Amino acid sequence: MPAPGNKPKNLLHTLRELMAYLGRHKLLFLAVAVLVTISAVANLVGTYMIRPVVDALAAGNYDAFVKNILLTAAIYCVGVLATFGYTQTMVHAGQKVLVDIRRDLFAHIQTLPLRYFDSRSRGDIMSYFTNDVDTVAEAMNNSFAMVIQSFIMIVGTLTMIFILNWQLSLIVVVGYAVMFAYISFSTRRSRRYFQKQQAVLGELDGYVEEMVTGQKVVKVFNHESANVAEFGDKNEQLRVAGTGAQAYAASMIPAVVSISYVNYAIVAAVGGWMAITGATDVGALASYLVFVRQTAMPINQFTQQSNFLLSALAGAERVFAAMHEKPEVDEGRVRLEQTGRGSWVWRIPGGWGIGAWGSLVQVADGGTNGGGGTNGDGVVSCTPAALEAGAKVNATARGVDGTLLAVGALPLRGDVRFHDVSFGYEPGHEVLHGINLFAEPGQTIAFVGSTGAGKTTITNLINRFYDVQEGEITFDGINVKNIEKDSLRRSLGIVLQDTHLFTGTIAENIRFGKLDATDEEVRAAAKIANADSFIRRLPQGYDTMVTSDGANLSQGQRQLLAIARAAVADPPVLILDEATSSIDTRTEMLISRGMKQLMEGRTTFMIAHRLSTVRDADAIMVLDHGRIIERGTHDELYALGGTYWELCQGLKELD
Repeated sequence: MPAPGNKPKNLLHTLRELMAYLGRHKLLFLAVAVLVTISAVANLVGTYMIRPVVDALAAGNYDAFVKNILLTAAIYCVGVLATFGYTQTMVHAGQKVLVDIRRDLFAHIQTLPLRYFDSRSRGDIMSYFTNDVDTVAEAMNNSFAMVIQSFIMIVGTLTMIFILNWQLSLIVVVGYAVMFAYISFSTRRSRRYFQKQQAVLGELDGYVEEMVTGQKVVKVFNHESANVAEFGDKNEQLRVAGTGAQAYAASMIPAVVSISYVNYAIVAAVGGWMAITGATDVGALASYLVFVRQTAMPINQFTQQSNFLLSALAGAERVFAAMHEKPEVDEGRVRLEQTGRGSWVWRIPGGWGIGAWGSLVQVADGGTNGGGGTNGDGVVSCTPAALEAGAKVNATARGVDGTLLAVGALPLRGDVRFHDVSFGYEPGHEVLHGINLFAEPGQTIAFVGSTGAGKTTITNLINRFYDVQEGEITFDGINVKNIEKDSLRRSLGIVLQDTHLFTGTIAENIRFGKLDATDEEVRAAAKIANADSFIRRLPQGYDTMVTSDGANLSQGQRQLLAIARAAVADPPVLILDEATSSIDTRTEMLISRGMKQLMEGRTTFMIAHRLSTVRDADAIMVLDHGRIIERGTHDELYALGGTYWELCQGLKELD
């Protein structure tokens, strides 16, 4: 039996949401309800037919006896067909609902901000699709119809026994009261044990997952015996909690059955005496005793299935709570359009223009003032002053306040600027403080500093994984908040420090950067990243399967595939977050030419610890505790003899 304490916090709200999904297939569920009712009624009427069958036999009326037998058989046949019908219909209806729930849940999960995933464990999110949805599936397939049928059977049985003999029914009602009293008592006592069992089970599952994931570390430090001992302790705690929980839960059915036996014996003795004295007929007593004998079954079923339904609703509540998480906000209106190989423009929506600090401003009359074709100069800054000074754009217009605006389309140049940006992952705990920097088109900007200085945070803000609390970030003079997130991220190629590969072939993993990339484009990207040589040496080459996040590849090879994935996307702007952190010095030298080819003509933000990587950057930003404390070229900063010089000494030792 499921844990009696595992119930939804808001039963009615969860039930309404689940009913909304059921309502999408209401005809199927209506058919299930009708067929379940027919099945239950056929069972009740069939049991009642014992009375006329026995009375006809006792009276020696064999014609009536045969007719009643045939009628009873027909009733049970209808019940069997109805049972078959509702079980098959319920399977189809339940699976349709589960498909809808899984689809909506997965689709909504895709829209959630990165902050949501940072604040929850991967296992907890996965449990929505496994434990929680599976619990709902189990209830849909087995419990939904069974609860309806059991409820009808309980009500119908009580009704029929009162019709047949109300005096004996008073005894049965007392037995019912004793049954429900014990069920209530057992549920209360077992709830605490079930809650403890679930808590210990969660700890045990987490421990097993942690140890399996870290098997290499376990073996390196010869920790197997200690792990087995600790697992034994946790396993024993689960045994104790599980024994206490199941001891009461497992006693419910035997107790209810035993009470029903005692009830049956008392009713049979009293009923037999009433039949002898003529207070009731033999047929009515025979039918009555069968009803009494069957009372335990629907009560047991109703109790068990009700617990299953409550557990399912608790799982559904978690699923619906995830669905109600606020999706990632995207208020951007400026779209990215590709006009040719390596040629992109920002498309400004009609009736709007780009004003001061990259803001969207409505055009006064919808017309243009001083047009002009797109040229390579693009827009250095979209402030009115810059526009008045003659910055070249696709077209200009006047805003509602008379200021000059950029309208139509702006060429994507890769001009990225931070204007007094402050940011914190948690309120009141700033990670970046007043960051001001610019990257002109085609420049390579390197970030260096100790761990936790804020280097990766800056790159996370460029692609709007997070939004700044203060200040603005502009991309070609457009505030990134005014650019559609899909367009913004499509303009960026990112190689993260933590490489993630998907289950599939090598080619499919590279093609993840551009889903419609041809085989030639995939191979060209691999050559740029210098991954082609090792891929060709694999057993199936580009068709080699990658499993378990690339466990069959070295860390360096995985990093090379991530670089190739970025290369195939051919992005205007690159973000390299420790892109060569897991590559040895020789491999780094081999890919340096490919990386330079990839970075050529592209604005590049680079986070690196190796001196050889940052030396050739156009500008180096030295960060410390979320502030830029030094900036300049390698030679300029090295000559200062400050923090960068100190970092270089350490980098030299590492190199």
